[in-house]
Amino acid sequence: MTDKTRYTVIGAGHGGKAMAAHLALMGFPVTLYNRTPENVAAIKARGGIELTSYEGGPHGFGRLERVTSDMGEALERADVIMVVVPSTAHADIARKAAPHLRDGQIVVLNPGRTGGALEFREVLKREGCEADVIVAEAETLIYASRSEGPAEARIFRIKEAVGVAALPARRTREVLAALHSAYPQFIDGESVLHTGLNNMGAIFHPALTILNAGRIESTGGDFQFYIDGVTPSVACVLEALDRERVTVASALGIRARTALEWLRIAYDATGNDLHEAIHNQRGYYGIKAPRTLNHRYITEDVPMSMVPIAAFGQRYGVRVRGMESIIRLACIIHQTDYWRKGRTLDKLGIEHLSVYEVMRYVMEGEV
Repeated sequence: MTDKTRYTVIGAGHGGKAMAAHLALMGFPVTLYNRTPENVAAIKARGGIELTSYEGGPHGFGRLERVTSDMGEALERADVIMVVVPSTAHADIARKAAPHLRDGQIVVLNPGRTGGALEFREVLKREGCEADVIVAEAETLIYASRSEGPAEARIFRIKEAVGVAALPARRTREVLAALHSAYPQFIDGESVLHTGLNNMGAIFHPALTILNAGRIESTGGDFQFYIDGVTPSVACVLEALDRERVTVASALGIRARTALEWLRIAYDATGNDLHEAIHNQRGYYGIKAPRTLNHRYITEDVPMSMVPIAAFGQRYGVRVRGMESIIRLACIIHQTDYWRKGRTLDKLGIEHLSVYEVMRYVMEGEV
């Protein structure tokens, strides 16, 4: 028997494979779950995942303890459950996990996008799960990674500091303590409102994709997304959306980072405005645009990131006309109702709460 933390990784995409392999190489017992057996057949046959990495980074064959498409089997021995799937799948994972969770387990969404932990906890409640489980979320995925084959993954970078917050925040210390031996990079994210409202993808991805829709469709994405795509006018729209996000956060008593501040902290990229700062971020050069509009920058970031931020604004008296416009355009382009599909406040279980009650809920777990 081992006294090491037992991890279950939910999801076998690029991030899930990278995480499972890395944890295994660090010596932790790891179970990998994917709902589609065919997608993990090669990993199961080999008994693990071959990981390559940047110079000096983790590499080698990460031998897994178990590979399964049975949720009960995946969770039965887990101490920490790392959910590494698109945020559109969080609610479904919560429904499948609810009957199998037990007291003392920790669930971490990697990442939560906006409202991830709130939605996950609400689904568990509606499914009748009474286990004392801590649900937490990371502000972003700790890895920059890629899937290199059926049983191979590559890590390009491991982020140096990633905020993590539990719901409620008074239990964040327990989560960080459980994760520390594997991930000392995880730091206190203050609350799930902080991690969710500092979601820069909500601002950059949908608007930049939609405002470049014609160019994406005519070229198949053959242009530099953040350089050619961020013209002065596009940057003005991004700045307006960012002001709305920061104002929504302020209405909830939170001081959110501006996009300019984030670019400076994350990439040491500065400028007099967002257009200048983005063009001064050398890492953006060479990144091509999505090849199609049927891309997670819209299909995930609109319903799981922009919709909940806009919903907070509508509920707590902040004008979010810029966000409403982008969401509406996304609905028209994809002929779908992203408001209905998205994380509205009723899905987060907080539609009737005042600002004070929301803060008490996310900090203390009390309504």
